[in-house]
Amino acid sequence: MFPEEISALLPPGKDKYRGMQIFRWIHERCAETFGEMTNLQKDFRTLMEKQFAIGTVENAGVVTSPDGPTDKFLWRLADGGLVESVIIRDEGRVTACISSQAGCKMRCVFCRTGEMGFMRHLTAGEILEQLIGMRRALRLRGEDITNIVFMGMGDPLDNLDAVIRTIRIIIMETSLSIGQRKITVSTCGIVPGIVRLAQEFRRIGLAISLNAPDDDLRTKLMPINRKYPLGDLMKAAREFTKITRRRMTFEYTLIRDVNDSPEHARKLLALARSVPSKINLIAFNEFEGSPFRRPADERIEEFQKILFEGNITAMIRKSRGTDICAACGQLAVKHSDTAP
Repeated sequence: MFPEEISALLPPGKDKYRGMQIFRWIHERCAETFGEMTNLQKDFRTLMEKQFAIGTVENAGVVTSPDGPTDKFLWRLADGGLVESVIIRDEGRVTACISSQAGCKMRCVFCRTGEMGFMRHLTAGEILEQLIGMRRALRLRGEDITNIVFMGMGDPLDNLDAVIRTIRIIIMETSLSIGQRKITVSTCGIVPGIVRLAQEFRRIGLAISLNAPDDDLRTKLMPINRKYPLGDLMKAAREFTKITRRRMTFEYTLIRDVNDSPEHARKLLALARSVPSKINLIAFNEFEGSPFRRPADERIEEFQKILFEGNITAMIRKSRGTDICAACGQLAVKHSDTAP
């Protein structure tokens, strides 16, 4: 809730500025109970405790990667559903990778999350509670979140109303106060949401999971391409860059003998040249049961070289948390009664 919405819930006679006080306790200080809000009168805190709950999401477990600075969190929703989110530390940044849906309906064939199927959208409160819960854990280590990516379970643009509400709260000075330039939304290519996101937030980052340079291959890998083919997607990407004046990021997962040939690289180069962009190359993160494999390092470097020679920025992104299934495409909750 926004401060004014909290104020509207307060008992008659209570000053409306109390709504902002409660809001700041929740979002700045990560309060779990009204009893912690010491600048509120004791009888008022007691009354609020009886009538309201601050959150509904429970921290069901945390796993820290032994080979890298990555933490994976499991969250239990009020209806018993489970979602995951990740903290990634890199070069002074502490990035929170958060989920916007329980499961995912996009069914990209190489993604472990897609195998779960779709349960439901998360509310803005459930998305925010991931951030608040992670901040509580980080503060015990003297850390805080510096960057946010909507790149966990689900496609954020498929739950855009809740994501927009979440971002509006995140960027408030009385909340996390994280600027739009430090927030990135990732999508598999839901075209109408791309332009709407740019219109709502003129400085936000957008990452499109491309993964194939032509419609035939992309449709085989990503069924969403049937509805929003590459021509429509690239048009929306150009509109996004025009509105936000920011380069697009294309995420390209390299899969051995599927989309990693020099020919694929040259086709991708032609696409990338049509819109101000940079490319993140991600070697496929293997997981049990998947028929796909990671390309050899030499193959990845050859792919990158073709893009470089075409004057496109292409970075090979190091996967974090692969040992705890926290890397891109690996988030998935197998059993409702199992912690990560």
